[in-house]
Amino acid sequence: MILVGSGALLWRAARFASASDFTVDLVCTGPGDAAPAGLEALAHLETTDLDAEVATVADACTDSVVWSINNPMIFGPAFVDSDLRIYNIHNGPLPEFRGLPAAAIVHAILQGRDEYAATLHRVDSGIDTGAVVDVERFAIAPDDRFQDVMMNGLRACHELFERSLHAVMTGPEPSGPPAAVVPGGYYGAASIRELRGHRGNANFERATALGVFAPRYPAIAAVAAGGAAPDLEAAGLM
Repeated sequence: MILVGSGALLWRAARFASASDFTVDLVCTGPGDAAPAGLEALAHLETTDLDAEVATVADACTDSVVWSINNPMIFGPAFVDSDLRIYNIHNGPLPEFRGLPAAAIVHAILQGRDEYAATLHRVDSGIDTGAVVDVERFAIAPDDRFQDVMMNGLRACHELFERSLHAVMTGPEPSGPPAAVVPGGYYGAASIRELRGHRGNANFERATALGVFAPRYPAIAAVAAGGAAPDLEAAGLM
C-alpha cells in the first residue's frame, strides 16, 4: 500500500499497518515530515506536487491501494484516472461537511450539530465526493469546543483506518452504507473569511475555541478575533 498525507495521524496509520503485517510500499508526504522513531526504514517520498509523482507511486505500489490520511494534497487526473484504488479518510461526515476539516468543524458547531463523524470514501475527480465506504460517528456534547471536536475527529479517523484496513486490503471492493439523503455542503477558505458575520451566534465562542490547535490554524484565530483574514492557503487549514 501507499500512504499519502501528513503528521502524526499518517505515521500512526503506517505503524499500525506495518504491525498488522501489511506491506507499506511508500509513505508520501510534504517536505519536512520526517518518519518517527521505528519507522525510518519505510520508503519515504517528500513532494509538493503529487501528480508529478504518479509514476513513482504506481511503480512502488504492490497492491494498487493508496490511502489518503490527513492529506492536504490534491489527487489530480493522473491519479484518479489510473488503476490505483484511492481511499481517503475525511475528518467530517459526508456529504454534509466536505472541504477543509477545520472549517467544517467550526461550522458544524455554529449550526448546533450534536453528532459528527469521520468518513472513509473512494477518491474521485471531485472534492470529498467519492462513494462512502464506512463511517465512524461520535457525539458532540453541548459544551464541546473546537478543540474537543477536532480531537475526537482525529481519534475517529484512526479508529476508522484500523477497522477498515483488513477489508480494504484483502477483500473484494467494500460496499458502503446506503447513500445519505442529506444536503451536501462545502466548507473552504470562503467559509473562514465569512466567520466575522457569525459573531452573534450563540455557539461562536465554542466554535472558535481552538485550544491546542491555535498555532495550527492562525487564519481561524485571526478572523474569530475580528481581524482580517490572512492568506488562506489550503495547507494551513487542514
